[in-house]
Amino acid sequence: MSRELRIFIDSFFPILITGLKVTIPLTLIVFILGTLLAVIVAIIRIRKIKVLSQISWFYVWIIRGTPLIVQLFIVFFGLPKMGIIIPAIPAAIITFTLSVGAYSSEIVRSAILAVPTGQWEAAEALGFSYIQMMIKVILPQATKIAVPPLFNSFISLVKDTSLASTITVTEMFLATQRITARTYEPFILYIEVGLIYLIFCSVLTWLQSKVEDKLSFNKGKSIKKKEKSYVEVN
Repeated sequence: MSRELRIFIDSFFPILITGLKVTIPLTLIVFILGTLLAVIVAIIRIRKIKVLSQISWFYVWIIRGTPLIVQLFIVFFGLPKMGIIIPAIPAAIITFTLSVGAYSSEIVRSAILAVPTGQWEAAEALGFSYIQMMIKVILPQATKIAVPPLFNSFISLVKDTSLASTITVTEMFLATQRITARTYEPFILYIEVGLIYLIFCSVLTWLQSKVEDKLSFNKGKSIKKKEKSYVEVN
């Protein structure tokens, strides 16, 4: 067995396990927090709440207009100069969450605005408060519209977490760099970590297709049910 092949085999599971222990949990935590933030920001901007709406717009503008790696460096290396010291993993979570929140807020906002006006009017006619209307009527429908682009953001986030290595978070890419420093085989090892990222993203892409098929099936059933009710009435 060649040295390169042995290094490839020996390093595969350590890198993969790091991905399962650090990269995937980090991605899930950030995506959940980022999506919650995105919903809040989207609603604030749709409602055009004074001051908060302007702050939300400014936040989205800043995050979308600057590189993620710069944001990571500001939080982890810059804030200590102001006496604010944040450990590597919390710094990564905060930065990635702010990034996901900004980008996903536009997805959520577009999805909410895509809900037919009649649904808003019907909810108001039933006497729902704005919060009740959002929870019971608007957000469930907007979710179906937002799922595909949000899933794409989730898959991209899996790859973006590699940037956390720049602030010493021991995720897959940093684990690979450390093995590379010992073995002096960057070509083999970087191909290997790329392959593992590809495996993760391929599984998520497959899962995305299943979720979208499920949503399409449910939507089709709902349309057929409405058509059947219309025929029976007439």
